[in-house]
Amino acid sequence: MKLKISHETVYRYDQPIRNLVQSLRLTPSVFEGQKTHDWQIDVSGGIKGPGFRDGAGDWIEGWTVRGPVDHVTVRISGRIDTRDMAGVLRGHREMINPLTYLRDSPVTQPDAALRELAGSVTETDPLALAHGLSLAIHERIAFRNGVTHNGTTAAEALALGEGVCQDHTHALTALARLRGIPARYVSGYLHSTIDGQAHDAAHAWAEIMVEGLGWVGFDAANKCCPDDRYVRLGSGIDANDAAPIRGVAMGTGAEDMDVMVRVEEIAQ
Repeated sequence: MKLKISHETVYRYDQPIRNLVQSLRLTPSVFEGQKTHDWQIDVSGGIKGPGFRDGAGDWIEGWTVRGPVDHVTVRISGRIDTRDMAGVLRGHREMINPLTYLRDSPVTQPDAALRELAGSVTETDPLALAHGLSLAIHERIAFRNGVTHNGTTAAEALALGEGVCQDHTHALTALARLRGIPARYVSGYLHSTIDGQAHDAAHAWAEIMVEGLGWVGFDAANKCCPDDRYVRLGSGIDANDAAPIRGVAMGTGAEDMDVMVRVEEIAQ
């Protein structure tokens, strides 16, 4: 599939800030399932610093904005060709030992309910087990906007029974780790939902280390594995670790943020 992506994040401050330093993980991953063309990243008033590929294989760029400024806009645009790899992350180069992803973070710490749910999946084949864990989260956490927030934990989302893709992904990685399987959080974009409806937002899913296959993606929110509608940006222990934009603003004003993401299919 040929996709065109536009992504704009605007930060506004009620008092001008003196300086802003950002780390951007906004360049698509390099693997057999996607090939990037004409990818552009721009930060209004920004000075681009050095870029590097980290141990997880993600491309990181540093940007600095010198104030005083009362707003900063981060714009991304580009084209990408995607292939359906049945969720398998083939050809992706990284140096981190997969066992690193057995570690939990505060938002994925399991409670008794997560432990019980992890133990309820009875499949023994590694791939079937991963699918079973993803299905368990899909059935226990309904997709609903506005009921959780960035700091909602996997345990809280399971207790609530509702959440967004971030919550599904945190809960799924928690279940996999409880079963002794490395799992990580993936950030990216999704062209449409499984029923074909437009999905104009950033998206998240999990990757689980499956014996004999390597890293395999599972989108518990949409009850599927990533296909050619998905664009992978990067990964981490949790949403904060895999965040496309991380930064520090120097100033005393409050910050407000607006995000616009559009993923369009280009005619073949």
